[in-house]
Amino acid sequence: MSLWVDKYRPRSLDDLHYHAGLSARLRSLAASGDFPHMLFYGPSGAGKKTRITCTLRQLFGPGAEKLKIDQRVFMTPTKRKLDVNIVQSNFHIEITPSDVGIYDRVVIQEILKEIAQTQQVDLNARQRFKVVIINEADSLSRDAQAALRRTMEKYMSNMRIILCANSTSKLIAPIKSRCLLMRVAAPNTAEMQTCLQYVAKREKFDLPPEAAEEIIQDANGNLRKALLVLEALKMQSPDLTGPLAIAKPDWETYCNKVADMIVQEQTPSRVMEVRAKFYELLSHCIPPTVILKTVAERVVERVDESLKADVMHWAAIYEVRMRVGSKKIFHLEAWVVKIMSLYKQFVFGFSMDDFEA
Repeated sequence: MSLWVDKYRPRSLDDLHYHAGLSARLRSLAASGDFPHMLFYGPSGAGKKTRITCTLRQLFGPGAEKLKIDQRVFMTPTKRKLDVNIVQSNFHIEITPSDVGIYDRVVIQEILKEIAQTQQVDLNARQRFKVVIINEADSLSRDAQAALRRTMEKYMSNMRIILCANSTSKLIAPIKSRCLLMRVAAPNTAEMQTCLQYVAKREKFDLPPEAAEEIIQDANGNLRKALLVLEALKMQSPDLTGPLAIAKPDWETYCNKVADMIVQEQTPSRVMEVRAKFYELLSHCIPPTVILKTVAERVVERVDESLKADVMHWAAIYEVRMRVGSKKIFHLEAWVVKIMSLYKQFVFGFSMDDFEA
């Protein structure tokens, strides 16, 4: 039995409940004979992947939904093997090159060259090109982005690229200039209410407006999270009345605990304890950028007004360093030491040298 978020995911552009103008534009592009490279960007849970899937169906018909998952092995110049999961149909292929870290350029080059040099073999296909979907495009290294740019120029005739990203700020200008940008904004309160009521109606139960408001407020624009919370609450309390206990994910609670540890004590031994917590989070596949953002937001809530800007300033600096470097834990730990130093200096008037000693 599938989750509601998958069970009621729209399958065509006509089924989408919000951003009607964007759906109409995608429908028009799919019908035209000149489909461009595209870049979908917007916050997590806004519906980027759903819109990409619906656009593929509009382009190629129901065959685009017949998916299979393969595991491919790529070889780096140093003979290191990279295992990458690939989702594909007869008409498109979906990859997440950032899964292999600094070796993403190898995956980009091999996959795109292979796709670009083969013709569409399905004679019933509505289009003569294949589509390559690249997830987490904003996490690609500079080398991978440069390789992608060259491929986009060279193989436009029988391949189209659709990029999916949370932000365009980390993408190089040449890639953005070669794509049609599609911003998928987070749904507003009324749009989320409509989606929740639609799911409730299909599941044959009444969703009280107060419960819907509470779920929407907790989701903060993330429709996927709102639907998951709705299903969890429905399992706990079938009538959805009274005070609702919306549980936070374990990793988020853990991150808040780490932030509290940073503010409570600023010593080398506490740094070691925090490092152990970070290792725990990383081992459970929580992205380091998400860890840094969540902990930083919690620290900002706990510190004085004069320190808030510095906390976020250094979080931004160490996030950039983390993307450029290879050992994420070093940059997470360096940020913690920096924040502890600033906090101790603010509270006790100690200097950096005193802290390091």
